[in-house]
Amino acid sequence: MAQSLDDIVKVNVIVSPMAQSAGTFDIGLIVGKSTVISASDRVKIYSSLADMKAGGWTGTEPEYAAAMLYFSQNPTPSKLVVGRWDASADPAETPEKAVEACRAANNDWYGCYVADATATEIQAVAAAVEAMSPESVYFYDTDDADVASGTAGNIMETLKGLGYSRTFGLFSSTAYAGAAVMGYAMGANTGGANSAYTLAYKALPGVAPDPLTTTQVNYILGVNGNVYTTYGVNYKLLVQGTMASGVHFDEVLNLDMLKAEIQIGAVNALVAAKKIPQTEDGLSLLISAIEEQCEKSVTRGAIAPGVWKAAPILSLQPGDVLSKGYLVLAGRIADQTQDEREARKAPPIYVPVKMAGAIEHVVINVTVNR
Repeated sequence: MAQSLDDIVKVNVIVSPMAQSAGTFDIGLIVGKSTVISASDRVKIYSSLADMKAGGWTGTEPEYAAAMLYFSQNPTPSKLVVGRWDASADPAETPEKAVEACRAANNDWYGCYVADATATEIQAVAAAVEAMSPESVYFYDTDDADVASGTAGNIMETLKGLGYSRTFGLFSSTAYAGAAVMGYAMGANTGGANSAYTLAYKALPGVAPDPLTTTQVNYILGVNGNVYTTYGVNYKLLVQGTMASGVHFDEVLNLDMLKAEIQIGAVNALVAAKKIPQTEDGLSLLISAIEEQCEKSVTRGAIAPGVWKAAPILSLQPGDVLSKGYLVLAGRIADQTQDEREARKAPPIYVPVKMAGAIEHVVINVTVNR
């Protein structure tokens, strides 16, 4: 009988745990009252309108109309989550509770839209999304005459006053136009090289530009709303791409992605290692894992080299150049207290980043000499 080679050379195959991803930021949720999806199922995932038709949608439902605008954008989003708002329940479910239930049922979606929400319901959903985890953003549309006329207390003015940074409002007479904006936002977020984008000056197929006056446009933009209207002779443009707080949508998205990637990168490093020693070398392993994730934002074009103009952070001073667009800094292991060492905590880690920003307004001076 042949003897085992293990007596001479023994080979052990050790498979390391699979690294987890930071999640998806390119899928939207549309919530409505139609009964195609049961309250117990709560959500269904679709890849196209044909997929929805195969799933029982007739094409007459509000969710389907919103999905048609969502999938009509260029680039086209690859997936859509549709959720059930159980308005027929006793007691009837509120839209914000429906969105929260959809989040509990599915973590894949990032943007959300609620079909046929009233101004009061929009405010309630906005409040819920603001506090939601994982982080999400809410798109809505309104053709409320109080917004167009600048009447005090209208929904856009109210949301601006509340300072919500996760709510994007569009004034539009096209039904479900907010779903079109969400469709572009999710479709454009490919995550590839130089894929960072803004929502300013984009076309929205399927949405009719509103014939607004300059006064109306200026008011809506002043309360951090957005419009889709005609500029010049031929341009139909989405302006300005801001959330209710005034921050730009792309900044919210890019920081959400960066946060999620840094978090999952650090966790993956802890999971993959047999042990990360509580030493400067061990700390370097964590820093390297974080730097690897920051490079993804550099590749996308979300962060870029620039001069640090904020408060000092450890060795980083105002006026210093972030040559890579980011820096990962940490306190010293030697400065830790005994309690911190016994709790096996890392020193505080800081990640100052410089956003790439975007140019959206230009002044050109033409000097003519005869």
